[in-house]
Amino acid sequence: MRWFGRRRKSAEGSLDRAADDADSKHLKEFANSRRGVEAFVEPPTTMTATTVVMVAHDGEWTRRRVRDAAAAHDLARKLGIPAYDAQVVGYPQRMREWNRKSGGRGV
Repeated sequence: MRWFGRRRKSAEGSLDRAADDADSKHLKEFANSRRGVEAFVEPPTTMTATTVVMVAHDGEWTRRRVRDAAAAHDLARKLGIPAYDAQVVGYPQRMREWNRKSGGRGV
C-alpha cells in the first residue's frame, strides 16, 4: 500500500507538469487582447516549474508555466511587453486590487 508520494515528480524534479503549447498560446492571447500588460517571472519551486504572471493595466492577470526564466523573458520581448523578476520587484498593487474585487482569481 502506498501512503506517501502519490504524485510522481517530473523529470525536472517538481511535482508539476511541463509547459506546453497551450500555455504559450494563452499567454500570447492574453497579452495581445489587453492593454498595458507586464510579465512577472516566478522562479521554480519544489511544487511548480517556472511560471509567468501577466498583469494587464486594470489588474486582471493570468499565470502559466514556461520552460524557464529565459523563455519567459524571451516571450515578453517578442510580445513587446516589459518583464520583471517577481521575486525581486514583487507584484503591482493593481493586481492585489483586482484580486480583492474578483475574489482572488486570475484568468
